Amino acid sequence: MTRELRFFQALREATEIAMSRDPSVYIMGLGVPDPKGIFGSTLGLREKFGEARVLDMPTSENGMTGVAIGSALAGMRPILTHQRIDFALLSIEQIVNQAAKWHTMFGGLMKVPLVIRMIVGRGWGQGPQHSQSLQAWFAHVPGLKVVMPATPHDAKGLLLASIEDDNPVIFIEHRWLYGMSGPVPEGHYTVPLGIARVAREGRDLTIVSTSYMTLEALRAAERLAEEGIAAEVVDLRTLSPLDEGTVLESVRKTGRLLVTDTGWKTFGIGAEIIARAAEGCLASLRAAPVRVCLPDLPTPTSAALAARFYPRAIHIWKEARNLMGLAGAEGRPFEPPGVPLDVPDPSFVGPF
Repeated sequence: MTRELRFFQALREATEIAMSRDPSVYIMGLGVPDPKGIFGSTLGLREKFGEARVLDMPTSENGMTGVAIGSALAGMRPILTHQRIDFALLSIEQIVNQAAKWHTMFGGLMKVPLVIRMIVGRGWGQGPQHSQSLQAWFAHVPGLKVVMPATPHDAKGLLLASIEDDNPVIFIEHRWLYGMSGPVPEGHYTVPLGIARVAREGRDLTIVSTSYMTLEALRAAERLAEEGIAAEVVDLRTLSPLDEGTVLESVRKTGRLLVTDTGWKTFGIGAEIIARAAEGCLASLRAAPVRVCLPDLPTPTSAALAARFYPRAIHIWKEARNLMGLAGAEGRPFEPPGVPLDVPDPSFVGPF
């Protein structure tokens, strides 16, 4: 049976199902048993499963990641949470040198079934040290799987698949998605890692997106449809392993490619997707591919600068029109007057 859940509820339900099915699953992180419960995604878990399986942790990210890796090697299935991806940088040695390498170093005999949840995204003056999107870093590292869901359905299914995977998974959540609602089946199900989702069918151009930018891409596609342009939106869902086949199939059909990502433009996910298209279907491209990503600058703190820093649906729409040879029109704004650009919609709530 399918019902409507918010993104954070889907994450919480996936965690509860995994912990109920497998006593080796536990969750640990700053704020996990906090009254706000990581944007609501861990609320009530300690009351149900107890302190031994739902743990807060000291601000010693590198050490606690080592604890999680050690417990995974010993047969547990830990979920480690960071309320900012920036905080995970303090544990990069453990993630990159230990968790990602163990399986290969020991000839495939050892496994590290570890999920590390990390939060990205903007709003409320997060600034350069609390709102970076560093998914390209982790996707670059062999041995790490990198997941970025955009819907409540995929949040639940991908998290369950990640917990059940025998490899370390970096599970990246955008802050602006937690309040978004969508259909989510009841009970246990998984969404396979490494399979992209065609979020909207089209024939004229392909928009490849990640995480929250999938929502902006769909908004842009709606506006393009009013002008008779059918954009196909491909939500990657998983960055590593990357579903190259779905992307190339779409580009071969449409002949045009636009990539939009929450991260920086240079050396980012957009660059990788365009490189794959150039290698795999160059003859199908009818125009030079385009990236709609962050400018190569540290994230600003002020609302005035942030409003000009982050790409939105209108920027995707304009670049898509350029790809179609329709440059020049301004069009009506996507956001109603007076809506602050550091809050996605009224459903978005804290803690911060």
